Amino acid sequence: MPTKKTDVLNEVRLQGRVSQQPERRELPSGDELWTFRLVVPRAPRSERPDEQGGPRGTVDAIECAVWDARVRRSVARWQAGDVIEVEGAVRRRFFRTGGGTGSRVEVEVSSGRRVRRGPGA
Repeated sequence: MPTKKTDVLNEVRLQGRVSQQPERRELPSGDELWTFRLVVPRAPRSERPDEQGGPRGTVDAIECAVWDARVRRSVARWQAGDVIEVEGAVRRRFFRTGGGTGSRVEVEVSSGRRVRRGPGA
């Protein structure tokens, strides 16, 4: 179905480096969740004409969460330094903390694959 200008879209595709070993967590509900941080290089400034002046970082660190069992099995084999490609959607997740309710924005990964192993793997 063609997309109209008035339709909404929440799709993300990223390729970058896993910054540290992915972490498995079991939530109080019993659900299993894997999380990891993906370091994604920014495009060179010449390819970002909308940004004017000022110091900018050269990478973005993106928090990612994986709920799907098939994708969790893949993430369990990833290591720090691996270059991976993921697809998913931006989500804001709410959770309880000792001081109340917290939230975070992350990419909820629906598919992912390792592009190449990191150094030392």
